[in-house]
Amino acid sequence: MKLALTFFVLAIIATCQGLYPKDSPSRLLKDLDGIWHFKIDDSLSRNEGFDDEWYLKPLTDTILMPVPASYNDITQDKNIRDFIGWAWYDRNFWVPGSWLDGKTRVVLRFESAHYYTIVWVNGKQVMTHDGGHLPFEADIAEHLEEGQPNRVTVAVNNTLNANTLPPGSVKYYSGEKYPPNYFTFTGQFDFFNYAGIQRSVKLYTTPKAYISDISVVTELEEDGSASVAYTVMIGGVEGNSEASYEVSLSGVKDSGTVTDGIAKGTLKITDPTLWWPWTLSSTPGAMQPFQVKITTDGVTDMYIQSVGLREITVTEDQFLINGKPFYFHGIGKHEDWDIIGKGINDALLMKDLNALLWLNASAFRATTYPFAEEMLDLADKAGIVVIGESTSVGQKSVSNFGNESLAHHLQVMKELINRDKNHPSVVLWSLANEPESSLSVAEEYFQTLVEATHTLDPTRPVSFTCNLDYNNDKVFKHMDLIMLNRYLDWYQNGGHPEVVPYALRYDLEQWRKLYKKPIMISEYGAGTIPGFHKDPPVMWTEEYQVLALSAFWPVFDEYRKSFLIGEMVWSFADFETAQSTSRTDGNHKGLLTRQRQPKLAAHVVRERFSALAEGRDYHPEKVSVK
Repeated sequence: MKLALTFFVLAIIATCQGLYPKDSPSRLLKDLDGIWHFKIDDSLSRNEGFDDEWYLKPLTDTILMPVPASYNDITQDKNIRDFIGWAWYDRNFWVPGSWLDGKTRVVLRFESAHYYTIVWVNGKQVMTHDGGHLPFEADIAEHLEEGQPNRVTVAVNNTLNANTLPPGSVKYYSGEKYPPNYFTFTGQFDFFNYAGIQRSVKLYTTPKAYISDISVVTELEEDGSASVAYTVMIGGVEGNSEASYEVSLSGVKDSGTVTDGIAKGTLKITDPTLWWPWTLSSTPGAMQPFQVKITTDGVTDMYIQSVGLREITVTEDQFLINGKPFYFHGIGKHEDWDIIGKGINDALLMKDLNALLWLNASAFRATTYPFAEEMLDLADKAGIVVIGESTSVGQKSVSNFGNESLAHHLQVMKELINRDKNHPSVVLWSLANEPESSLSVAEEYFQTLVEATHTLDPTRPVSFTCNLDYNNDKVFKHMDLIMLNRYLDWYQNGGHPEVVPYALRYDLEQWRKLYKKPIMISEYGAGTIPGFHKDPPVMWTEEYQVLALSAFWPVFDEYRKSFLIGEMVWSFADFETAQSTSRTDGNHKGLLTRQRQPKLAAHVVRERFSALAEGRDYHPEKVSVK
């Protein structure tokens, strides 16, 4: 069986995301992070694990592997680092007998695994998930045993093809020049294809009748009050059961009877404490507890959802938060660190947050995939604005815009919005990074996505990032604002930053003539090898990165007084990529090294962002790089 097609022949078990796991009086939480058993299926077919039914018994011939983490960089084994195919994990866990009383849901949740995942508990398949970077879960209570260890087994596959997001391809070679079954994998994206169980794994309990989802939407009134519309979804309520609910926010309460599994209403907050970005308020990031209780047949489930009260508006020229113009002076970034790859831990998340604050960034773009929800929580509290983005990067050919791709893309947006809709820091949905939007097939594809996204979330604008010229794109007519990736003194005019003001002004004017919409430069930057210096500056030096960035700034300051709403440096930190002659152990466009140490440009960008936060221009005629 061909490697690239293996996982598509397996049955799908539908799963829902659910609310982020939290303790409450009605919910208990158990962490399954730690050291798991691990092995790759490096058989020629990559299918030995299914042929021999590895999931029916404990895995054998394993090594130890941390969860959460990408598995690629943990060992000294090149085969594991570059592995494509099925990787297998298992571990044992115990649950108390009180969880198995027949009245309790026991939910197994994965925050993220890449890219296609199948999960068994005690040899029984309990769920699958297609795509990385988003959570999936299932109630496993009926498969658990009391008084003995339970085993969870996971198979995860990082193979990608023309219909996946992101897309990729596997090419097989034959003949005497190649080893048996030799193949190469190519991802249509510029970051390493990290894989494994990359975010946390948790068990949590709820009553049989439980709060399954919460949505909170704020509308600001002319009298200074706020109307907060809430919708609470209830799961597990049977036909004859009577369920009531209570909600409270900012001292305002409401209650009623659950109808058809839904509780909804509007709270009137007369003196609301609003959520603000740090650039618009001296007291940013105000989060408040929205407490929900539902009681069914005398049993209560309680969940507290943190919310921030704010409103987004997009005009012809501006992006408004709570009626005030907001300017995106920020950075695009990856989830990428030494050793753990795209895995996460609290220390690294806090380091990145503190580095963003040190840089005086007002925003960051979760570039080319949804970031960990823990990072969004930190952004909420710090008042840093986030652009949420789907897993679409590298949709370049007609084969990437078929019905299978569209169905998956729609599902990704549904899961992304369902997970992140209550994060006030997330203010904009980006549908894709640099798709081939000149194709006729792309227009209908993205028009469908925009309509679906607006239906799922009418409160946030929708766009995508584009690297094409104004006369090639067919898609922006359907978007709420324009996002442009521009490397006018790197991929074009390399070594000649003096061209930038002329090329950028022309570019912005042409887009503005076509569309009376706000425009953001969603990427600009230059590659820089840390410690490489030359005077006069040349490409790849730290000095050239400063000149390459600063060449944009006079034009930014000119147009941000009219329709330019943002400038997003690419990128926050250096990151790993596949091996290639165009990448020297990764992409080096970071303001910081991969270890989060500042390059020369970081200090200059920090000064500019500080000035922008104060409403000042910062574009010295001659930037000192001494």
